Amino acid sequence: MPQFNPIPLFLGFILSLSLGAQSKKAGPIISDFGEVWTINAPDFKTDTSMDFKAVFDIMNSPDDPSKLNTTIETAARFLNMHAQNSVPVEQLKVALVIHNKASKDIITNKAYRTRYGTDNPNIELIKALLASGGQSSMARGIAKEELIDGVQLSLSAMTALIQFQNNDYKLIKF
Repeated sequence: MPQFNPIPLFLGFILSLSLGAQSKKAGPIISDFGEVWTINAPDFKTDTSMDFKAVFDIMNSPDDPSKLNTTIETAARFLNMHAQNSVPVEQLKVALVIHNKASKDIITNKAYRTRYGTDNPNIELIKALLASGGQSSMARGIAKEELIDGVQLSLSAMTALIQFQNNDYKLIKF
């Protein structure tokens, strides 16, 4: 009897989703960021009755300080894609644990300009994510007062990741 090998089926699933992509659009939760492809008739159905609790571990940032951190934008895509596919917004819970090189992406324009000579390209994205419902800062010389309003400082990224996962958030790491 032949053995079942799930890997080719999984790859086939990814390919079928890619081929089914029709158009890319933003919103409905974050209108200026997080555009997603429309997937017509996916084979793997989204359970719209469940809560989607995700914690994103964001540690990298573009070398060019004028560029948006697309790993942060992934959280906007997560929210938009699920909302576009009938998951109620109250069932979408997202947390971002930002540390290491990405710590610079959550500081005010004033602090960013002082350090990098340009405005922080992530300000509006961070504000939009905050409106939708650590240790790295110390190591990188970022004072709490330099953080974008609404950003919370934790003991460490490790501590925050453990606490979110203990509260049933699923880790998304790129």
